[in-house]
Amino acid sequence: MAHFTIIAPPFTSHVRALVALAGDLLDKGHRISWVHQAEVQPLPGDRRIEFRAVGALSHPAGSLARTVARAARPGGPLGLHRVIADVAASSDMLCCEAPALLRALGTDAVIADQTEAAGGLVASGLGLPFMSVACALPVNREPRLPLPVMPWTCAVDARGEQLNEGSARVHDWLMRPHARVTARHARAFGIGARSTLADCLSPRAQISQATASFDFPRIRRPAHFHAVGPLRPPLQHEPAPDLPVNDARPFVFASLGTLQSGRFGLFKRIARACRALDVLLLAHCDRLSAAQAKALRHTGATWVTGFAPQRAAPARADVVISHAGLRLQPALASAARLEKSLHRLLGEPAFAERARLLGADAAASGGVPRAVGLIEAALVNAARCAPPFVPAKEPAYGSSTAAAAQAARRQHA
Repeated sequence: MAHFTIIAPPFTSHVRALVALAGDLLDKGHRISWVHQAEVQPLPGDRRIEFRAVGALSHPAGSLARTVARAARPGGPLGLHRVIADVAASSDMLCCEAPALLRALGTDAVIADQTEAAGGLVASGLGLPFMSVACALPVNREPRLPLPVMPWTCAVDARGEQLNEGSARVHDWLMRPHARVTARHARAFGIGARSTLADCLSPRAQISQATASFDFPRIRRPAHFHAVGPLRPPLQHEPAPDLPVNDARPFVFASLGTLQSGRFGLFKRIARACRALDVLLLAHCDRLSAAQAKALRHTGATWVTGFAPQRAAPARADVVISHAGLRLQPALASAARLEKSLHRLLGEPAFAERARLLGADAAASGGVPRAVGLIEAALVNAARCAPPFVPAKEPAYGSSTAAAAQAARRQHA
């Protein structure tokens, strides 16, 4: 059996997807470690996962809450700059402190979230096989495809490709603090030039939650890119929802994820839009106060809860309002526009039929069992093809302790 170490960003939705993978690997007898700052430790939840804390100096108590709050509501350009600085500081900390820890743990392979460059950088520097997991939209780049953070669809002509190219340049310019960290550690590890997240993906196995039918039409997918669908634990681990039975009224489930569910104003507009439908379950991921939850019930929400079963609630719903699907810009999503969109979704059968096809594709894509099989196969192939390995030298820019202290000074400056 193998020892896998997970390196991922400290956001709940990413953690839950990777915990589902970890649980299946643990059931098969593998060993799992998770490396990040101490405040991330409660997130995985599975006690079988061996959490290893790093970043005591650069990421002290209280820093995670600030990071999450800034990521959820960055605000203007200055706020966006702070979010990018947070991402860069996290990658820097992991690249400085994880290598020695992974050596001490005897890690055989790394499972790296695509959105945390440190996973691929550290594994490559140590000569370890690693597998990339796209918990969000894949960061793999193609000329026809916009970057995941862009709000438009794929290009159909040269003008569209020019738009994608120009937006990618702007994105990479904004991400320069992170690119500098990535490039510096790549040089220190002696693994060649790297600067973007796409440069840090696995050459052995890339696993995506986005099924082929839900993703953009990719024409340059590497052979080791696999769309396995949602990464979820077995269904019996989910509690039964307290939802209406045999109710003929339309049922709407609204949830904006762990980062965006503090948007009280948007939830109020959703509740007003659903008032005529009479049935709305609203899950705010414990980001709203009791007073705000009460106000939403008065506004039109039938049920308001912190968390709802993430498979049972959508399965019962006639319409789901989320941060991926109903394409209305939040700033422009008035109650009237939301109500109009809801009536269209409920009244035109083509939407439900398309959703059924997408659901069937997700159910047939393999999920966690297929992903685990791909991870195990990639590790076996890596062992067969592994060349003689000379361990990477310690980073040339100084010890991890010194680097962590420097990062802490930058953060609190």
